[in-house]
Amino acid sequence: MASIDLNADLGETVEGVPTADDEAMFAVISSASVACGGHAGDEASMTDAVRRATARGVAVGAHPSFVDRAGFGRVALAVPPALLREQVRGQIAALVRAGADLRYVKPHGALYHAVSAASETAVAVADAVADVSESLGRPIPLLGMPGVIAEVAATRGIPFFVEAFLDRGYLASGGLVPRTDPGALLHDPGFVAARAVTLVRAGRVDAVDGSAVRVEAASLCLHGDTAGSVAMAEAVRAALDAAGVAVRAPW
Repeated sequence: MASIDLNADLGETVEGVPTADDEAMFAVISSASVACGGHAGDEASMTDAVRRATARGVAVGAHPSFVDRAGFGRVALAVPPALLREQVRGQIAALVRAGADLRYVKPHGALYHAVSAASETAVAVADAVADVSESLGRPIPLLGMPGVIAEVAATRGIPFFVEAFLDRGYLASGGLVPRTDPGALLHDPGFVAARAVTLVRAGRVDAVDGSAVRVEAASLCLHGDTAGSVAMAEAVRAALDAAGVAVRAPW
C-alpha cells in the first residue's frame, strides 16, 4: 500500500491567540510542525500541542524560525551563523522541554527558504539539529525542499525528507510562488485534494504556468493558518483514503 505523511504547521499562537483550528487539523494529519517561540507560540501553546498530538497519535516536529514575531518569521534576516545556530537549537530545546517526543525539524517561513539556497544558513541550522540529535542520543531528521540544506544534512548524518506543498502555488523552477504574487495561496478543497493524490501517485505537481514539476515527496504540507485549511485537510484525507493511500508519519 502506498503511504504518505500529511503535516501541518500548528501551535502558532500570537499573544496567546491561535491562528488555526488546531484541534480539527490534528484529527486528520499524521505530523505536526509545532511553532517553538521564534515566530509564534510559547510554553503554554507548545505544551498544549504536544498533548493534542499525543492524544491523536500524531508525530511532533519542531518548527523553528528566525526570531521575528513581528514578521511571523516570514522576513529574511541577516543573523550571524553562530547566533542562528544558538537560536534554532534553543527553540527546538524549548519544544522538547514541553514534553515533545521530537521526531523531526522543519524550519519555518523565511528560514525555510534560506536554508535551501544559502550555505551559511543551512550549516547553522543543520549544526543546531546535530546538536539536538547528540543531546537526545538519536538522529533527528530535517524536513524541507531540496537544496543546500539536504546536502549539508548528509554531511552531518542527519536524515533529510522532502516535502511538497498542497496549498501553495509552484513555479516551473520547482520553487514556490512568492506570497505577494497571484496564485501563491490555494483554497479550493477539491483542487488541493486532487493535487495530493497526483503527488503520491505520479510524483508531480502542476506549476502556475501549466508545466509539470517532478516532486518525490515523503510528506505533504497544509498550512494551518491558510484560509479554509480545515476543509482542505479533510478533503485531502478523504481523497487519500479513497485512493488507498495510507496517511502515516515516516519517522
